[in-house]
Amino acid sequence: MLSIHKKSRFLSLFLAAAFLTAACAPTQLPPPPPPRQAPAEGAAQSAALTALTFMAGYKPQANLPFVGAYVAKEKGFFEQNGLDVTIEHSPGRGEHVQLLVAGKVQVTTMDAATILQRRADPGLPVVSIALIGQKGQQAFAALAKSGLRTPKDWEGKTVGYKGTPPPDLYALLSAAGADVNKVKLVNVGFDPRVLSEGQVDVYPLFKSNEPFLLRSFGHELTIWDAADYGVPTLGLAYVTSESFLKDNPDALTRFLRAALRGIAYAQENVDEAVQIVLKYAGPETKADHMKFMLETELRDAQSERGFGWQDAARWEALADMLIKYQALPAGVDVKAAFDTSIWQAAQR
Repeated sequence: MLSIHKKSRFLSLFLAAAFLTAACAPTQLPPPPPPRQAPAEGAAQSAALTALTFMAGYKPQANLPFVGAYVAKEKGFFEQNGLDVTIEHSPGRGEHVQLLVAGKVQVTTMDAATILQRRADPGLPVVSIALIGQKGQQAFAALAKSGLRTPKDWEGKTVGYKGTPPPDLYALLSAAGADVNKVKLVNVGFDPRVLSEGQVDVYPLFKSNEPFLLRSFGHELTIWDAADYGVPTLGLAYVTSESFLKDNPDALTRFLRAALRGIAYAQENVDEAVQIVLKYAGPETKADHMKFMLETELRDAQSERGFGWQDAARWEALADMLIKYQALPAGVDVKAAFDTSIWQAAQR
C-alpha cells in the first residue's frame, strides 16, 4: 500500500529555488496585439507577436503534446495566432514545473495524476488547460511466451514498478480479482531488458515507448492497460500557472488553438509530423520509433469532444482512485486542478 510522506525539507528548498528564479523573471507578458490585417516584415513582424515559452516536460520526442507544439511552430500556426513561441525541453528532473511556477515558462506538460499530487503537496498553483492523454501513459507487460493472460495470473509472480508502486497497479490487481499479497513487487527502474532477461515476470512500461523497444529485441508481448479494466487513468496535459491563466487568458487561448491544430495536422500527416519531430530530437532518433510513439498517443488522445477535452467526472474519478490508494490526501480541490474555459475559447 502506498503512503504519502511530507517532505518539508524538499518543500523549503523548492520554494527557495522558485523564489530566486522568480526574482529574475519578467513581471508579465505584454498584452496580446490586435488582429492583424496583413503580415508585417522583419522587425515590425517580430514586434507584433506576443512572446511565450513552452517547455516540454521531457527530452525531444513524439509525445503528443510536444508534437502539437512542434508542428504549430514549424507550420506557422503559432505565428498565425499572433505568437512568437520559444520551445524548450526539461532535462526530466522537474525543472519545467519549477520554472512554470516561477514565471519563466508559460506553458508546460504534466501528467494528470501528478498535477493533483503537486497541488496537494507542496501546494503548487498548476492548472491543466487541455487534457491530451485521455488514458494514462503506463501499462504492464509480460512476454507472450510466459502464458500470463490476466492480472489474476500475476499471483506467485514477480511484478516490477518504477520508483514506487503506482496506485493504478493496485487498482488493476483489484479489478482483476488478484490478491496483491500473493504478488512479489520489486523496483526495476527504466530498463525494459529486465523483462526480456527474465528478472521480472511483469514489467511496467510507457505504452508509447517501451513496447517498441522490446519488440525490436524480438519479443512478443502481452500488455495490460488499467483503463481497459475500468481503472480511471489520465495522461499528459498542457499546464499553466494560476497567475498566468488569470492574467493572460487570450495568449493561452491562442497558444492552445495553434497547438490543437498542430495535433490535428499530425493526425492527418503522420509521416510529415515525424520528420518535424526529428528536427528537434536529432539524427540519433529513429523515425519508426517516433512514429510508433505518435500513433500510440493519438489513439489514447481520442475523446467525444475532440483533442484536449477535460471531463470533470473523470478528473474526480482519478482523484478518488489516488485517495483510495493513499497517493493523494483527501480534501483536494479537484475542480481547481483543471480549467475548460481556454479549450472552449480555442474552439472559436
